[in-house]
Amino acid sequence: QVQLVESGGGLVQAGGSLRLSCAASGRTFSSYAMGWFRQAPGKDREFVATITWNGGSTYYADSVKGRFTISRDNAKNMVYLHVNSLKPEDTAVYYCAAGFSSTSARAMIVPSAVEDWGQGTQVTVSS
Repeated sequence: QVQLVESGGGLVQAGGSLRLSCAASGRTFSSYAMGWFRQAPGKDREFVATITWNGGSTYYADSVKGRFTISRDNAKNMVYLHVNSLKPEDTAVYYCAAGFSSTSARAMIVPSAVEDWGQGTQVTVSS
């Protein structure tokens, strides 16, 4: 099991940017894919971005491609999500996620592929 703690959310105007951070402990951090999901009120939790165990490849939902960037620092047990050019429809609770050891970052695009979740950090974008 891995424990995940998110931070960096907040209230921003449309067009603004934030850097979300996720601190991990427990499982060997570099041995599994990491990702971010988000959930808006009344909506299902949805895939945002994932990154391979060594940071070599990244995957993004079409809705955020070109605006969001996921990265990881295995030496610090950290994963980040830079959210740029924010839109009101980006408003949601953003959750850090750790995949199963056998799950690739490419496959970790549904909640069932996630082994461990953080508690979430709120991002609110005003129009």
